Formats: sequence, structure tokens, C-alpha cells
Amino acid sequence: MSAASPPLAADGDPAWVGVRWCLALLDGLLAGGVRHLVLSPGSRSTPVILAAQQRPALTLTPILDERSAAFYALGLARAGARPVALLATSGSAPAHWYPAVMEASEAGVPLVLLSADRPPELRGWGANQTTDQTRLFGAQVREFHDPGAPVDTAAARRALHALGRRAAAVSQGRRPGPVHINLPLREPLVPRTDCTLPGPDPRSADDGAGDDATVTLTLPPGLKARLRGRGLIYCGPDSPRPGFPAAVLRLGAALGVPVLADPLSGLRFGADPGVDLSLAPSPRITRYKSMVRNPGAAAVLRPDWVLRYGRAPVSKTVLEWLPGIPTILVDPAERWSDPAHDLAREGSVHLALDPSALCNALAADPPAPADPAWLGHWTQAEERLAALTTDYLATAPWCEAHLMRDLVAALPTGDGLLCANSLPIRQFETWSGTREAPLMVFGNRGVSGIDGQLSTLAGLNAGGVPTTGLLGDLSFLHDLSGLLLAARLDRPCIVLNNGGGRIFDYLPQHGLPDFERLWRTPRPVALDALAGACGLRHRRVAASADWREALAEGLTGGPGLIIEVMIDADQSREVHLAFRQRVAAAHLIG
Repeated sequence: MSAASPPLAADGDPAWVGVRWCLALLDGLLAGGVRHLVLSPGSRSTPVILAAQQRPALTLTPILDERSAAFYALGLARAGARPVALLATSGSAPAHWYPAVMEASEAGVPLVLLSADRPPELRGWGANQTTDQTRLFGAQVREFHDPGAPVDTAAARRALHALGRRAAAVSQGRRPGPVHINLPLREPLVPRTDCTLPGPDPRSADDGAGDDATVTLTLPPGLKARLRGRGLIYCGPDSPRPGFPAAVLRLGAALGVPVLADPLSGLRFGADPGVDLSLAPSPRITRYKSMVRNPGAAAVLRPDWVLRYGRAPVSKTVLEWLPGIPTILVDPAERWSDPAHDLAREGSVHLALDPSALCNALAADPPAPADPAWLGHWTQAEERLAALTTDYLATAPWCEAHLMRDLVAALPTGDGLLCANSLPIRQFETWSGTREAPLMVFGNRGVSGIDGQLSTLAGLNAGGVPTTGLLGDLSFLHDLSGLLLAARLDRPCIVLNNGGGRIFDYLPQHGLPDFERLWRTPRPVALDALAGACGLRHRRVAASADWREALAEGLTGGPGLIIEVMIDADQSREVHLAFRQRVAAAHLIG
């Protein structure tokens, strides 16, 4: 038999060779915890779809645009905290996944990428829709596999089942992220007749998520000595870890040091669990960005050491304030989230340990706590900034600051908020404060792109977390394919229409020649017409009362609402810069 001749199945129909082979792979993925397959239509991927239709435990979601599909899968995996499989046909199709794959790699989101491909005998010979798909994503994936063309033997199917389990396990392993499997599939792709396929492998019913076991550890030698005196704990962007918020806040209270809660850390919102506030003030600090803009506070609050969890801070202001301080970075994935290279300094250390286990071990036997005045300075500054903010916004012109405070107060307990990159996440960090009710805040901060936001939002909602979107006008327009998914949103999508990339108004590019056309790039697009073309409802608001009414409608009036908030960007910039000046001149400590 030549390499190009399709192998025959036992029933004489060669198409079933590929289907049964793909079924073995999917059973392995199911056994590893995969429950969703997000697919874009295509011919070469047909055997995978036919196999997937045999498994009711696998939810199939077709999405036309591969880039949109990939970001949808990203949101789905984030919300469900389990791997999601992604399928595309051959050629340029899987290349459209690349931005979402980069984000998943940097953010540690588990995806299993299934790219259908032409068989080996067609590669490199000018065959239609054929290109080199091997190692398409380079270092962005944790593993790459090309198992070769399908073979209809028990040994081959056993190997594919094992590969599926391996891919799911690696994607959610110590260093979670995407895994790529390239599937060369020969024609015929569609069977001539019906065929009874083997039943599900009993192991495919396993739940790959499992219960989190309690992790105990022995403290590294010398660590406690590094944590004496005036320090701080910074919790940066990270995937939710059960038990971590309570553990790290208990540790902050035990050490007498502040816990700076990044908006994407998972512990900015919700009651302080496990912290006895009758014995000590809450160590959670959320207004640190404003504190370090006050010269007096920045000097008094500069620590002797920093214990860091998660990735690098959202705030560039904080990044520029912390360099030069001995740092203990804790990351079980062994990522080097250290843009200032502080880990090279004497007294710094990188620990690949379980964050909750380390917090619990340190809190159980802490070094001598810092001088009570140290945490007192932080909590005093936090309280004074909260009061200053309330007083300032009471008379300031209405802008994003008021909107974000309303949003934090209004979102139901346990809801989610997807905050787009560029200006929205930075403004949210400044104005959100905290609240007693839990709120999950999501953001694609792995590579911080403005693409794929609507699709990610749809995936988060499909993953079981009712999530409101907070997007800028450019990030909204950057993902128009995502509008085709917006009817599925359980919560509104809020678009801050401030006339383009207004983050550049705060950056050195502001005022350069041809600034409006080459950097701010406003797009005069009628969002109401776009929404209507996609069967969505649209509300345009420009004032506080109208905004609150629209938000209430979005939270109670059914899915598919786009709230376009018209922002006077020049006035907003004046409000923000004037607030910075007031903060800089305030008496925050003493």
C-alpha cells in the first residue's frame, strides 16, 4: 500500500479510521477534565467533529472566526478553571489563534489546541490549503505533538487516548498553559455509511479537576529572617487559588504588614476571611497607587522587603516605586515576573512553592511582627484617601471615576467583571476601592492586548460566571466578530466611548505631530447601528442618572445589552490630573 493510499477500516470504509482515531483522543481529553470543544467550521477537521458528536459529555460550540473562537475558549477556561479544547481546519485557520495562545501562555490558562492538517504526503508539494503547521506556536505552547496520520489499530487508539490525557494534564500542570496537537487527516473524511462506534472509555467520565489537597511544606532555611521588620506583601494578577485570599490576609495580619491587592489578584473584593479585626486592622490595601504618588507617603511607606505573589503589577507607578528592594517572589510555575530585575539583588529569592501553603506555614510560626505603627501608617493612608476620594468626586464633573464606583457597588455578589486593557484597567485600579461582597475581576493581562475582549467576555459568561464587560471604544471595535456572540451575554457590555486611544493622553506621545491620527486614532462608528445589525439592544448615555438607569436595566432586563457611555475625554483628563495633584498635596500619614 502506498503512503497516499487510505487504510481500510475493519468494516471496509476508510473514513471510519480517522473518526475512531479522533474518538480515542477525545476520550483521553474527557478523562483529563476537558468538557468543552470550541470549533470553527472546516472540512479537514470533520473526523474530529464526527467523533465529538458521539460524546454527550463534550459541549460543542461553533464560532465562525478562529480568533474569536480562541478568545472565547480563553474566557471559558478562565471561568471554569479547567482546560478547554479548540479545533480548526488546516491552512491559515489555526494561525488566527495566535493572539489568544500568547495570552494563555503568559497568563497560564489551560487550552488544548487541535489543528487539523493535510497528511504528510501532501506537505511541501503545493497542495491546496496546506502549509507547515508543525510547531506553529513555537515557545508559546507547553508541548507540541504530531502523532502522524490515523491508524486503525488498538495500539494506535491507546496511544491517542494517552496523548489526550497527557495534553489535558500538561495544560493544567505546574506551569499551566496551551498544548498543541496537530492532526494529519486523510480523505475520505466523511463515512459512506453509519457505523456503531465504541462506547465511551469508562475513564472518560473522570473529573479531571479533582479536589484540591491540602499542601504542607517546610519553610526554606533563612526565609523567616528575611521577613522581619517593615515589609509588604504584593499580590499581582493571578488565576484564582482556593484558600489563598484567607491565607495571605492572615499572614499579613500575623506579620503586621500590608497586603497590596492588585485588581486582578482575586482578593481586592470580599470580606477579609479569617482575619480577626478586633485584634488588628485589616492588612488589605487597595489605594496604594495613589499613596505612592504622594511624596511624603511614598517615603514613609517604602519597605525593607517585598513578598510577591502572582505576575507583575498592573500599575506602572508601583513598578517604578518598588525597584531596589529585596524581593521574595513566590510562583509555583517558576515564572520570572521580575521586570525590574530585583531578584538579582542581595537578599532576594525565587520560590517555586504553593502560595497558600507558604502563607499558612509562615502564619503558623511567624517571625516577630513589624512595629504596629508600620501597618498603622498604611491603614491610615488608606482611610484618608478613601475620604479624600469621596469628597473630591462629590463635586468633580461626572466621568469614569463615578461610573466605576457605581459599578462596583451595583454588581451582584459573586459576579464577574472583565476590564479591558489600556485605560480602563488603570482607571479601575485607581477608583474601585473594595467592598464586602465578592466580585471576580478578569483581565487579559498576559500580553495586555486590546484584542479579543468581546469574545473573552462571551466565554466567561458561558463558563458560568455572569460577567459584565468594561471596554474602551477601540477594544470594542477591535473584536467585531465577538459581537456575533454578544447575544449570549448574561450581563451588559459597557463601552467607554472617549474618542479613541485616550491612554496616550497620559503618555509621552501626547502632543507629538499628527497625534490624533497616528496615536489616538478615533473611529467615528455608530455603535447603535452595529448592535442593531447583530440583534443586540443598545443604550447611549452621557450623564449619571441615565447611566445608573441603563446599568440597572442591563443587570435585570435580560441578555444582549450594549451600554455606550459617552465620555468627555478632555474633561476626564482634567479630573484625573487634578485628583493626582490633590493626592500629592494631601497629608496622608501622621
